[in-house]
Amino acid sequence: MKLSKVYSLVVLSALVVSASSVQAQLPDKVGGLIRADRTAANISKTTSPHEALMSVVDKESTLYVPSPVNAVNYLNNRPNLPDVLTWQPNFALVSKSLDWGVTSGPMEFQKIGVIKRYGQYLTVWRRDKKGNWKVHVRAEVENFGKGPKSDLVFYEPDDSWYLKHRSKVRLQQREEVVTQSDELFSTILKANNEAAFNEFLSDDVRYYYPWEPEIEGKKNVLAFLKKKRIEITTDPSGVGRAYSGEYAYTSGTANVRSKEKVVKFNYIRIWQLKDDYQWRVLIEMMFER
Repeated sequence: MKLSKVYSLVVLSALVVSASSVQAQLPDKVGGLIRADRTAANISKTTSPHEALMSVVDKESTLYVPSPVNAVNYLNNRPNLPDVLTWQPNFALVSKSLDWGVTSGPMEFQKIGVIKRYGQYLTVWRRDKKGNWKVHVRAEVENFGKGPKSDLVFYEPDDSWYLKHRSKVRLQQREEVVTQSDELFSTILKANNEAAFNEFLSDDVRYYYPWEPEIEGKKNVLAFLKKKRIEITTDPSGVGRAYSGEYAYTSGTANVRSKEKVVKFNYIRIWQLKDDYQWRVLIEMMFER
């Protein structure tokens, strides 16, 4: 065998071992969700975006396109999806109850013959009765594909005890608590944006805004909003919470006023119940309606 072929085989083997090592380093619980997201991304890359999305949605899934639609009905109508769609999670979390999770990360998409475009995706996941991860809500926001690439950050659930509610009434009440937090956030936004974001954003928040790179950290979000002279008001309408209770999401509509104009947006917020029993926003995505 020629030396060049031997070298190629050695390099290939090293890459395979390296990739396997990365997969092996993923924790068992959140790792399962990350692998599910990456599997769908691989189907999109090797087969088609339509096939990929159909593999992870069911009759309860919602896609924002940009308005919310039933995912199965939308995809069955063969929408005008991009010919190429790739994505890679750089953030993931799974609840203690293992029924609820979130992934987000950069994406690229393109119609053949047209310039490549970039963005950020956000997916709220839930497990179906067979234990498979399915999209609950998925949204995207477009940007210029610039900015530093973030390493994968994940939240692996611990094995601590949580209250296992059986009553549908009680479960609904728990969701209402999250809705009330979002409503209070929205009320304070009307009076003072800086005070509202300072109070409700987590210190390590991730912020996704059209045509801007991913913004990490509350201080950077506040600096961005101040620099761009952006004023936001929101009106919550949707909510969902993990069975174990420590994570939730809210969604709704927003009006975003900048120095140029007022634009109608949708938003999704991912919430975490902190150690002080206060809800804080881990991710906020704003995207035009």
